Amino acid sequence: MMKLHLLILLVFPIAAWTQNTHDVVILAGKITDQNSDSLRIRSRTFSRTIQVGNEGIFRDTFQITSGLYNLNDGSESTTIFLRNGFDLFLTLDTKEFDETITYTGNGAEHNNFLARKSLLEEKLLDFEALSELEDLNVLEEKMADIGRQLNAFYTSDSSIDTLVSQSAISGLQPMLDSYSKYLKAAITLKTDLPKGSPSPSFANYENVDGTTTSLDDLKGKYIYVDVWATWCGPCKAEIPALKNLEKEYHDRNIQFVSMSIDDDRTHSGSWDKAREDWKAMIREKELRGIQLFAPEGWKSDFVTAYKIQGIPRFILIDPHGNIVTPDAPRPSSAKLKELFDSLKI
Repeated sequence: MMKLHLLILLVFPIAAWTQNTHDVVILAGKITDQNSDSLRIRSRTFSRTIQVGNEGIFRDTFQITSGLYNLNDGSESTTIFLRNGFDLFLTLDTKEFDETITYTGNGAEHNNFLARKSLLEEKLLDFEALSELEDLNVLEEKMADIGRQLNAFYTSDSSIDTLVSQSAISGLQPMLDSYSKYLKAAITLKTDLPKGSPSPSFANYENVDGTTTSLDDLKGKYIYVDVWATWCGPCKAEIPALKNLEKEYHDRNIQFVSMSIDDDRTHSGSWDKAREDWKAMIREKELRGIQLFAPEGWKSDFVTAYKIQGIPRFILIDPHGNIVTPDAPRPSSAKLKELFDSLKI
């Protein structure tokens, strides 16, 4: 009898653990060139932080409701599908986040599908390439073809959990509509503000040092205008690339102008606070180039003439004051240097 009790005690913990693994997610992995000491998994109703060791190794066990979650490493993020019973091992190199993320283990097929989905969407919905189109009918045909390709991929593997595939299918048209809206605006902008036409102007806009600058003062060189605001995350993300660009082209035939559209509405109802915050960020980020404050924010003449409804927006003007492009590539885009090279700047 004693031996039987001992055998039960030895077997029971193993059996209990085997059962419990069906009630939890096990998520482990190895991150190369990690961005932070933790990962965060979150949704509208769930949040969990997983500590990552110095070697980029992590492991955690937790219960969760089946679904799609955001996995963030402190710099970039991806979508992950989790369900109790999954035992996943994730590997990625942060220098090529989307291209290297790979899963093995129980549940890997669903998450590798999501990783391939992300890469395919990025490839097909190349905003910079699509924004080079100049005909709305061609854009409509292109977007329809992209929709067919993505739908074919979303429905290509019947083994993928329907929660994953149906989420992709239901989100396809809204995603295409969103892209089409902005791309149509970009094409229309080129029609309304064509290359070679005189640029809309600005006069006596306030400099950070208290002086004023007009567009006419800058003629004789190319002018790369960055329309931004202190509260704009994507604007601030471009600052390091813009600073590097300014440094590289410092002695070339180009001037860099940053035009803030900070206003009273986004600064507690105060224009004075908008100016203070603008000047503070210029000091904090050690911004160079010509720093201007648009006098009426979004309603300033230059901003409305260029039909700016979202920022950052980048504009390139030639030495004669004519438009090169009303929607230039961002500083972080390789296409911008290609454009500069083509103009022999």
